[in-house]
Amino acid sequence: MRREIETKYRVRDPGALVAALGAAGVVLGAPARQDDQAYAPRGWDPSQGKAGFTFARLRTQGREHILTTKTPMADAMECAEQETAVADREAAHGVLTALGYVPHVRIVKTRRTGSAGPIGVCLDEVEGAGMFLELELVVEDGRDGRAAQAGLDAWARGLGVDLERTTDTYDVLVRAAPA
Repeated sequence: MRREIETKYRVRDPGALVAALGAAGVVLGAPARQDDQAYAPRGWDPSQGKAGFTFARLRTQGREHILTTKTPMADAMECAEQETAVADREAAHGVLTALGYVPHVRIVKTRRTGSAGPIGVCLDEVEGAGMFLELELVVEDGRDGRAAQAGLDAWARGLGVDLERTTDTYDVLVRAAPA
């Protein structure tokens, strides 16, 4: 089973973070705009939490569309994940709604990506929510998700910049942002 394990941080000083990432050998790519439509199962309410539910996302970046499902495991930052390219975003939207998914929140961000060995590094400016550092591991083994998150957190703290860790996903952060 493919799992994505991640940690996320609100960034207070993007310039200091970019410099620290560079010093750590992380080369960030060019900024790319991502337009994500998140979907929730019909009848799901945020007060129920995410465990036990499978969510979907349609992402457009440039001319590419990616359909992803995420099923949270121990917490919302550790998910079983399936992903595939789709040719037609509107048709994929129709499939998802026919399967009982409801558009939940739109998340638009500018993302720069890099890596530090097996760690995926994303610097995201999320419209309406701010700047975030996201660290992720994609694994297919049985490693402990919380231990992996602790390792990611130690790596982030080792950068020596002021970061505020959050366990909220982008859909929660965007929904909570003032209009």
